[in-house]
Amino acid sequence: MPNVATAGRSGIKERLLPLLRFREGGVLLALILLCLLLTLGTDKFLTPYNLGIVVRQIAFVATIALGQTLVLLTGGIDLSVGTLAGLCSIIGSLLMVSTKLDPYLCALLATLLGAGLGGLNGVLISYLKMNPFIVTLAAGEVFAGLVLVVTRGYPVTGIPESYRVLGQGMLGFVPVPAIAMLVIALVLTFVLNRMPYGRSIYALGGNESAARLAGIDVKKVKFSVYLLSGFLAAFVGMMFVSRMNAGQPTIGPSWLLPSITAAILGGTSLSGGEGTMIGTIIGATLMGVLANGIVLMNISPYWERVIIGAVVIAAVLIDRFREKKA
Repeated sequence: MPNVATAGRSGIKERLLPLLRFREGGVLLALILLCLLLTLGTDKFLTPYNLGIVVRQIAFVATIALGQTLVLLTGGIDLSVGTLAGLCSIIGSLLMVSTKLDPYLCALLATLLGAGLGGLNGVLISYLKMNPFIVTLAAGEVFAGLVLVVTRGYPVTGIPESYRVLGQGMLGFVPVPAIAMLVIALVLTFVLNRMPYGRSIYALGGNESAARLAGIDVKKVKFSVYLLSGFLAAFVGMMFVSRMNAGQPTIGPSWLLPSITAAILGGTSLSGGEGTMIGTIIGATLMGVLANGIVLMNISPYWERVIIGAVVIAAVLIDRFREKKA
């Protein structure tokens, strides 16, 4: 008779193989295991209150990470997304409290400012051929400095109550930020998979010289992904203003590493040309659940940065192994 343990392992393997064939299968399996461990380890994880907090946190990071994914797909990187989100959130908050403009119009103007600042990065990188790492790193420092100059470190309060819907509202049992994230992800997935522009992004990341020879306007595509990254970062900044009911000068920088890590964990290559929006959302979910688990398990907050940093290193190693295997 066959060994029962061997037969059991074979059955588990057969069930897991279809999952692991997908690029995002490994991180999805890790997410399921982490959720299972937290469910068994604490009775607070699956409470509606905690899940609501986790979903909103994931939505903020994932939406920024979607823009970061577009940049990474072209072989670039945007290190300014966090502080750009912070600056635009402050500008939008100041418009709300110091003018008579509709708060949602103020949010739109701040989001368009984010697109303009991202586009400025794109001009320097695509048309002036400057290094993306240096440009976005320097821009991030400029944005962070401007936040402190404008606010002197104090939050902007007095946000109109009518603006709370964007960050605090619910559609049924689903938070509005999560719905916004899903809509953006679906639109970007359609663009990447079904439209010539999306195929141009993948082609540029796969081989820039070949893309240029194929007639793709490389400069325009590069410019556009940084513009979209800035737009989405600013949009998240304004959602967070609605969530906190204030413009916080300290928000933003903490979103940078998770936005990159979420994309890499989800299968986006640092070299460009490979990645999906669904993978990025799964990666962001894993990061959000991990951060929540650290709190629920009463792990010292001093260890949180150590653990997140280790996850970042692991994500880069996974990306390198994936490239080597390919």
